[in-house]
Amino acid sequence: MALVYDRTHSALWAGLTTAARVVPIVALGPLGGAVADRFDRRRVMITCDIARILLMVLLALFVVTHGPILLAPVIAAVATAFATPYLPCVAATTPGWSTTRTCPGANAARSAVNGLGIIAGPALGGVLLLLGSPALAFLLNAVTFGLAALAVLAIPADQTFRPARPEGRPEGLLRGIAEGAEALRSHPAALRLVGADIMCSLIYGAQTVLLLLVSRSLGMGAHGYGYLFAGIGAGALAGTALAGRVQRWGHPRFVLAAALAAVGLPMPLLAIAHWPAVAIALVAATGAGAVLVEILTETGLQRMLDEDVFGRAYGLALPASLAGIVAGSLVAPLLTAALGGRGALVAVGLAVLAYALFLLRRTPALRAPVTTQAGPATELEPAEGVLVVQP
Repeated sequence: MALVYDRTHSALWAGLTTAARVVPIVALGPLGGAVADRFDRRRVMITCDIARILLMVLLALFVVTHGPILLAPVIAAVATAFATPYLPCVAATTPGWSTTRTCPGANAARSAVNGLGIIAGPALGGVLLLLGSPALAFLLNAVTFGLAALAVLAIPADQTFRPARPEGRPEGLLRGIAEGAEALRSHPAALRLVGADIMCSLIYGAQTVLLLLVSRSLGMGAHGYGYLFAGIGAGALAGTALAGRVQRWGHPRFVLAAALAAVGLPMPLLAIAHWPAVAIALVAATGAGAVLVEILTETGLQRMLDEDVFGRAYGLALPASLAGIVAGSLVAPLLTAALGGRGALVAVGLAVLAYALFLLRRTPALRAPVTTQAGPATELEPAEGVLVVQP
């Protein structure tokens, strides 16, 4: 993002770059979920890592050779395409190593790892931008994919990585996608959870553009953009520490709405922030709220959906959520042109707060027993928007 913006000085190019990084997972996510339910997940994950090593090296060569700027988002888009089977594989294997009670903690631990990456990556990227060419950052990113492949290789190839295959003739990929869609459609609670995740993604997509403007208005420079995103990661890490506690509070509808409010409310406040430390604290609050919504969503889906269809359903839910990033990154420049930077911050924040209020509406509850791989039958309340586990 910093590379493209430095060469073009265009918020539109920044938005298009974000979209290019996300559109493949939105378009190919259902296919990635079907792959995760059909092939050995360990092999799929290693293959995806190796492909992304090569693409990061190619991106570094693009920087060194001063290639056409269009190649940067294109290479990033191909790298994202190779991530589409990876994420459903990880989410589908997590319940196999946990129980009903420990599954939220396992998801929180995964989110903590992501939070650490968001903290370390942008912060290190900001330092590397100060020291020299972005090529070094891309090469370092290639190394991280290599370490990821080695980590997966270190895990024994047991039944956890093998998807539950349907009896009889293997189903087609398109049929598998359709069955994943039906699994989601049959759970209104899951749709509400995915909707909450979409709103968080909308904010993140807008932040990829609007935080460039915030960094410039506060005199933080290009490296300040990385620091702001490191603040989001720090907030996300704090949110993972709260995840286990908030899920024991009861009143899940209010917990989810409060987490969404933590995402939406800081955005209008950023419009009146005058100090970098305040801006970083505000974006950290959005990171904490977003990771709580993410954990609530993922844990709910893992418990609601059968293991044999989870990868396909997750392959649809994840792209739907990430489509919010695309929408946010494309809408932010339009809002900036129409309302100014401050007006855009207020508008996107109010959109998330409006959805939080929608979740607080009382509707008739619907309860249905669901049997999951992670443990015994559970009960869900679509009216509440999240899963309620009965002891």
